[in-house]
Amino acid sequence: MRAIYATDLSAASEAAIENETCLECLERIGVETIHLVTVVPSNVHPGMPGMNLEERRERALGRYQNVMEEAGFGVETHVVRGTPYRRINGIAETVRADLTIVGSRGQSPLANRVIGSTARNLARTTIVPLLVNRVEREDDDPQVLREHLFQRVLFATDFSDNAGRAFDAFSYLRHATQEATLVHVESPKDQSETDPESALSDLAETLEAWDIETEMEIRQGDPAEEILDVEAAVTPTTTLVGSRGRSRLRRLMLGSVSEEVVAQARGNVYLVPPPRTA
Repeated sequence: MRAIYATDLSAASEAAIENETCLECLERIGVETIHLVTVVPSNVHPGMPGMNLEERRERALGRYQNVMEEAGFGVETHVVRGTPYRRINGIAETVRADLTIVGSRGQSPLANRVIGSTARNLARTTIVPLLVNRVEREDDDPQVLREHLFQRVLFATDFSDNAGRAFDAFSYLRHATQEATLVHVESPKDQSETDPESALSDLAETLEAWDIETEMEIRQGDPAEEILDVEAAVTPTTTLVGSRGRSRLRRLMLGSVSEEVVAQARGNVYLVPPPRTA
């Protein structure tokens, strides 16, 4: 597997990149090559007063590359200029990446709806599965909040094709997963004739055959609110959800269940988008 690791060279990025347990989890799910990507915003120039950006960037990327190579990964570095999420998506498409990883400082104080702009925009537009790796928000020397990335997974499903694609990610996540909680939220808008208990039981059987200890929850109410409530109760290391796509309208606004979970979850989030178009 090939992973894009997006870094803005901040303390939060460094905490995630240099965490040995996080790197071991990536190795367990099959990641072999990591493309370290940092994007220089178009309005930042090397000659700006008080900025020794080129030297700082080279030093940081070299240190990150050494850490990852010592952990056994093949590493390539990319320094590009432009809008971060667009350039990250562009590189992911060019190298045919299997996932993108981005660090986030966790819940925003602004009504808990806004996350870092790059993570937010990637959640809207990513072309490959996206791992949002939560890092302590307030600390000057932050640490990742839940370093065993996929040890305990909360999987949220509405039994759609999108959710099915997300569940398929267990085919590789299972190598790092010990426990899973499956949750379905029934809402007044539901039109499905699927028996949720039976459908969840079928999914649980699959996971238990892989020696993953599995629990099930069926809730009623607002899907995003209920999923986040379950996350707070069971404290998974990662919440796994599917995304409904990247329409032009949805690039302009948050509001889908998956994006609400990305924005407000306390722990890591693994977001699986629709398949690439040819």
